[in-house]
Amino acid sequence: MLEWIRSEGPVLLYYDIVLLLSVVLTSVYVYKWHKHFDVHITVIYVLVPIINLGYMLLAHSHSLKEAIGVNQLTFLGGCFANLIVMLVVFNMCEIRLPRLMRLFFFLLSALVFAASMTGGRTLPDGSPITELYYQKVYFSDALGAGFLTKDYGPLHAVFNIMNHLYFALSIAVIAYSFFRKNQVSRKILLLLFLPQIVAFFAFYAGRKLFPGIELIPAAYVFAQLMYLRIVSRVSLYDITETAVDSMAQTGETGFVSFDFSRHYLGSNETAKAIFPSLSNLTVDYSIRRSKSFSETAGPWIDAFQEDESHNTAQYEKDDRYYLVTLSWLYNNRKKRGYQLTITDNTKDQQYIRMMHGFNARLQGEVEEKTAHIIEMHDNLILSMATMVESRDNSTGGHIRRTSEGVRILLKAMHDDPRMSATFRRDLIKAAPMHDLGKIAVDDVILRKPGRFTPEEYEIMKKHAAEGARIVHEILKDTDDNDFHILAENVAHYHHERWDGKGYPDGLSGEDIPLEARIMAVADVYDALVSKRVYKEKMSFEKAHEIMMEGMGSQFAPEMKDVYLRARSALEAYYLSLE
Repeated sequence: MLEWIRSEGPVLLYYDIVLLLSVVLTSVYVYKWHKHFDVHITVIYVLVPIINLGYMLLAHSHSLKEAIGVNQLTFLGGCFANLIVMLVVFNMCEIRLPRLMRLFFFLLSALVFAASMTGGRTLPDGSPITELYYQKVYFSDALGAGFLTKDYGPLHAVFNIMNHLYFALSIAVIAYSFFRKNQVSRKILLLLFLPQIVAFFAFYAGRKLFPGIELIPAAYVFAQLMYLRIVSRVSLYDITETAVDSMAQTGETGFVSFDFSRHYLGSNETAKAIFPSLSNLTVDYSIRRSKSFSETAGPWIDAFQEDESHNTAQYEKDDRYYLVTLSWLYNNRKKRGYQLTITDNTKDQQYIRMMHGFNARLQGEVEEKTAHIIEMHDNLILSMATMVESRDNSTGGHIRRTSEGVRILLKAMHDDPRMSATFRRDLIKAAPMHDLGKIAVDDVILRKPGRFTPEEYEIMKKHAAEGARIVHEILKDTDDNDFHILAENVAHYHHERWDGKGYPDGLSGEDIPLEARIMAVADVYDALVSKRVYKEKMSFEKAHEIMMEGMGSQFAPEMKDVYLRARSALEAYYLSLE
């Protein structure tokens, strides 16, 4: 080994070691290679050993002609490696370089490389082919290694401008990303920056510090080391790729892809386990060749194609539940077909079903408790109304009778579009509350066995407004706001008249709520056909005449037809009480 080192010489040994290192690092990269690695980094690992081979052969050359021949390999680095490095920087910094600009830079590098191929070459008579790139080239081996000294021509200035441009753009992009793009790793930016600075130093300072030795090959090896570090980390930052890889490795997620003609493109083993018919499909053949799979997946794709929001489906097999998510299949940002992502959703579905069952039971219990509470609430209200009625000598059974009267009138209004089932239910429930205000009337007046004096009647009329106040207090905390309003209106306005001569507010016409208009008919009819302490009950015929006279004045005109339709049912009900 020592003899070989002595025979080689330190300079030649330097080029041999650098070449060996570049090959080793490229081998490491090949071993670590992943399909998601940046293609430009892969190109660098291909180029660097070739470039360093050129430097090594140049160092081992013994003549000008031999040196010029192998020198062309080194120009791959000067003309293309710097361009590729710049493209790596753009990609790592997530800045898209327009295609036309990339093409321009490639053609520029290719033209400069073509021009460099003529440098130092001569015609058969010994004269130079051209002096545009090199005017003169000299060969020396002063340090025991071949070395070329050149007098540059005008085209070499283009070479220098081009490489300075690539270097400046790279540094500018790194600096911009450092200050403006917080989604780009600072470690990656540093690893991109260091090779640029080392290469800059090797090109400009290296020749002055070490005349006759090129430090550029060592700079390329340093760049390889940095890029190995970059590729080991950059895939971790690509959340999309790492997520897909993680799902694929666990074997819990299936993938199936088709083109727009629904030709099968491929699937993983998980998908084939879920859909065994995929194993019988041939790549690039239509999925329609598998009837079972086509009948299953076809409607999913049809729905997704028609509306992208229809991007999920459920699939059940062997007591397992699968969530199928449809998405576009992209290739270089272009839609190329469809992709199905299949995940086992069994646990979620079982949990959902368990929760549905639990919720159903809970809802049933809540409804049962709620119904019980409502029943207690209604009974409480009815008990209060009955208690009020027991103080009034003139209205025994009035609450029960008027409530049934309201029910009969509502039945006669079955085709009225203004009244929902909820309205009808609430009005029947509110009817017993219409006279709650009488609880505030003094017993001397309320229990008087005869007609009221005008003064007493004025006091008695206050029961309507007082009833509305009491109902409001009772129902103010209820969740059923519609019932609250309706019950309050019944208590407040059931003594209002259509002509405005009623009480307590003198409302008229449509200003009187519908529920109060209906209650008024039932209330007055009961007063006419029932016995009171100050009068005997009236015959149905006489009561009918009075009711008809009041239509349009005391009662709303619309109630005339309603009353006439309900008349026979009202009379039958009151006859049943005798």
